Amino acid sequence: MRITGFTYVRNGINYQYPFVESIKSALTIVDEMIVVVGDSTDGTRQAVENINSEKIRIIDSVWDMDLRKDGKIFAIQTNIGLLEAKGDWLLHIQADEVLHESAREQIIKYMEIADKYDDIDGLLFHYYHFWGDYNHIRTTREVHPYEIRAFKPNRNVFSYKDSQGFRKYSSYENYLAGEKGEKLKVIDCGVMIYHYSYCRNPKLMQQKTKFFARFWHNNEELDAKFKEADFDYNDVDYLCEFKGEHPVFMKDTIKKKDWDFTYDPSKSTMNFKGKLLMWLEKRLHRELFRYTNYILVRDLDKRR
Repeated sequence: MRITGFTYVRNGINYQYPFVESIKSALTIVDEMIVVVGDSTDGTRQAVENINSEKIRIIDSVWDMDLRKDGKIFAIQTNIGLLEAKGDWLLHIQADEVLHESAREQIIKYMEIADKYDDIDGLLFHYYHFWGDYNHIRTTREVHPYEIRAFKPNRNVFSYKDSQGFRKYSSYENYLAGEKGEKLKVIDCGVMIYHYSYCRNPKLMQQKTKFFARFWHNNEELDAKFKEADFDYNDVDYLCEFKGEHPVFMKDTIKKKDWDFTYDPSKSTMNFKGKLLMWLEKRLHRELFRYTNYILVRDLDKRR
């Protein structure tokens, strides 16, 4: 079984994306890694080259900075890599996502299970969303607990909306024309994605957030929204303490942390509805009324 990975990055050094760590974590699983490198000015391309892996294939791209609606530019960059990916399975990872070094065996196990069923399109992964530092995670309804990160090729699967997930389309031409697409049928592989999007010095986090917000908002909205110099990590609904183990690829990055964060739950922005749903979900041990961009197949045992 040949596995092809794909990712994209632009100016990853300036915004301290753990893109090198991300790519290295995927290299433990894939046979080929396609890295779409946007027109960077900070040495990002050289950093990818310096990983020095024969598995890596770099594709250069130029970001169209006029595509500011609904994060469309991110889907375009994802699809550049996807359309070049050839393999029995495709594995997508984003520049702030890292896999644990122990993930390979479980991912391959579930790929082999899914291969037995033609109607299964891909695999569902779990998420740790780190927030403020490397010791806290956000687990509320404002973040996605699961997402598709591996799927079978040759099924007209393309990036959905702003590249968070994927859907299946009747053709690439119809995808470009705005077809809504069909949710993928997936099985849960149980593998964690370590998501480090909100782990930066507060000053840099504010700069990064403002820059990427331009792909959803106009200049007037940006000026009104980003008045403070530092990002306030306590402007959040709810955080949990993380007591697990980070991927080995993140060891040096975590050591370089140059800011302090003290979580203050008294500043929670969670409204009454959010508190009620969180209380119910904890007691019922199930998620309630959450939107999902996939169809989770649970009855494989009954088919055998």
